[in-house]
Amino acid sequence: MAAVLTESKEACLAEEKQDEEIDENDEVAENTATKKKKKKKKKKKAQNGAPKIQTDPPTIPISELFPNKNFPEGEICHYKDDNLWRETNEEKRALDRMHADLYAEIREAAEVHRQVRKYVQGYIKPGMTMIEICERLEEAGRKLIKADKLNAGLAFPTGCSLNHCAAHYTPNAGDKTVLSYDDVCKIDFGTHINGRIVDCAFTVAFNPKYDNLLAAVKDATNTGIRESGIDARLCDVGEAIQETMESYEVELDGKTYKVKPIRNLNGHSIGTYRIHAGKTVPIVKGGEATKMEEGEFFAIETFGSTGKGVVHDDMECSHYMKNYEAGHIPLRVPRAKQLLNVINENFGTLAFCRRWLDRLGQTKYLLALKNLCDSGIVDAYPPLCDIKGCYTAQYEHTILLRPTVKEVISRGEDY
Repeated sequence: MAAVLTESKEACLAEEKQDEEIDENDEVAENTATKKKKKKKKKKKAQNGAPKIQTDPPTIPISELFPNKNFPEGEICHYKDDNLWRETNEEKRALDRMHADLYAEIREAAEVHRQVRKYVQGYIKPGMTMIEICERLEEAGRKLIKADKLNAGLAFPTGCSLNHCAAHYTPNAGDKTVLSYDDVCKIDFGTHINGRIVDCAFTVAFNPKYDNLLAAVKDATNTGIRESGIDARLCDVGEAIQETMESYEVELDGKTYKVKPIRNLNGHSIGTYRIHAGKTVPIVKGGEATKMEEGEFFAIETFGSTGKGVVHDDMECSHYMKNYEAGHIPLRVPRAKQLLNVINENFGTLAFCRRWLDRLGQTKYLLALKNLCDSGIVDAYPPLCDIKGCYTAQYEHTILLRPTVKEVISRGEDY
């Protein structure tokens, strides 16, 4: 009996131990499962908090891609030797920090420009109508900048000037012009946040015979950027641009042309809601000796031509802009008053085109628009053309003369 009782006791103890081990295993399994659940939750949270990635075609506003407003800087350039002290001067660095909000606005507009032009460079091709090219660009631009009348949007109509036409052409409704393989097309568009404008342009050519023309103008624009800076004289910038551009030649159909700067086109200072703020940056020698100043924005743009190197008004007008200096001018035509209200509400002193008035539902407005132009309230800007049969190219960047450094706001990987 004693032996039987001992065995039973040992059996019971073994059974209890086994039960304890099972309980421990269950507890471990339960804890592991809980940890896995927690890990899964953490993973899910990380996915939800991940930064957004731009779609193709682009549709996500830049402000959502950079919720902390840390928008990418442009290219940072050092000033010349006599202004190098600015980089380490505490007072100038403090001024830089004071303008952080302004820099954020202009950099957001610049990032919109970069992403939109990358999109354009991907879809533009021979066979497309000029209207389709412009409207796709403008649709993407409005989405990325979250267009809101005068608070944010496109700063001026999309220029898509072809061949001998150097600037200020955008198609009006009904224009059936089609882009061809042998065309040289200047894509010039602007973006703005609270009136802080980024003005930037590039040239598209599919036929490699134009490569040297494009290279000349791009090099000239980069020369202008390099020579610009606080205390730089505008005439000196223009002279350097001309020297660079005229060092290039281009051979077209067996004939060699010297690339000429278009002497009556130029870069310009940019103000808030004002694309041309008063100072001009020539692209030939002999300009004014006026100096660039700290805190100024400039559009450094150059135009090269195989023609005469001079442009004149030609073709049907599409670009208009309210005169920045015009005060109150009484209007007697009710339709002109109504159209002016639409312009004030949607564009202010920024440039606009007839397609944009169409988009806002305006109809039969040409007489009213003419009345505003005749009254001096609105100025017309017809296309600017060199001689027929020649080819023109354009490159442009917006720069900011910060207290410490020069920032090429619109610089991108493309140019």
